[in-house]
Amino acid sequence: GVRARRRGRAVALPVAKFYVRAVPEPAREGVHNFIDNLNAPVVFANDVLQRDVDRAGETLGRFTVNSTLGIGGLIDVASRMGIPYHDTDFGITLGRWGLGEGPFLMLPVLGPAPPRDLVGDIVDFTVLDPSFWISFRSQIYYQLGLGVLSTVDLRAQNIGTLESIERTSVDYYATVRNLYLQSRE
Repeated sequence: GVRARRRGRAVALPVAKFYVRAVPEPAREGVHNFIDNLNAPVVFANDVLQRDVDRAGETLGRFTVNSTLGIGGLIDVASRMGIPYHDTDFGITLGRWGLGEGPFLMLPVLGPAPPRDLVGDIVDFTVLDPSFWISFRSQIYYQLGLGVLSTVDLRAQNIGTLESIERTSVDYYATVRNLYLQSRE
């Protein structure tokens, strides 16, 4: 817990702060939209596995609209057209199938998650992500780059919130755990 917090402050926070200062808001928004669009096939697969036909249709519609009219997902045209964004993953799918979360873990680099969500992340990253199945020479660099970019994007969007939690919480671990579990609920 403490070492992970130090690492988060020592690496992720300064990188996210630099990113926010160096990259204009419209460009950061485009990066965020692009990442969301790249994740749409995983969300769609989980919508289908959860038997949520309406959400699967929305996800497919968003992906189609944003990939074409939104210039590869850089612009979120679908939201402007009234197609709402939602996120889901295999950890949530396992929960819908009745699998319990298990104990909450705070892991270095991976962050907070119960074992069910960690397994879900592995399935999302491998089995459900189409880019995992496409063989190309620089695939490892693509996956690594996308992972780093996604982490920086997420941290940059939540700089103020995370700093506030660290400043005001008596028990940082318990606060992070409760917030994580509430957001997953």
